[in-house]
Amino acid sequence: MRRARLVPGVPNGVRFRVTTGHTSGMLFGMTAKVTLSFSDDTIADARRLAERDGVSLSAWIDKAARERALRELFAAHAEAVKRAGLDLEAAALADERERELVAAALSRAARSRRRAAQG
Repeated sequence: MRRARLVPGVPNGVRFRVTTGHTSGMLFGMTAKVTLSFSDDTIADARRLAERDGVSLSAWIDKAARERALRELFAAHAEAVKRAGLDLEAAALADERERELVAAALSRAARSRRRAAQG
């Protein structure tokens, strides 16, 4: 049976439907329900860590999966940059050195103008 529920913290008391037996906080923001199998050790660790973090097991696993996916994407991006021959660290260091040279040149020019103005 489905019924509308108020969700604490949601602006203007926005209502949405929640399956009876589930808490609204557990499902809020979740868009898919799936059945997964884990080893006993893995699920015990996940439950302990979720409890430590004060979140539901579903929320903890969702966050862990999202973080892993982002690490994979960032690693793939870094590998693509490397394959393209881009050395971002060297480019950043060169930019910093150029900025220092420009600042030094501007400083010398300002000192020279002050000396010329003094006389």
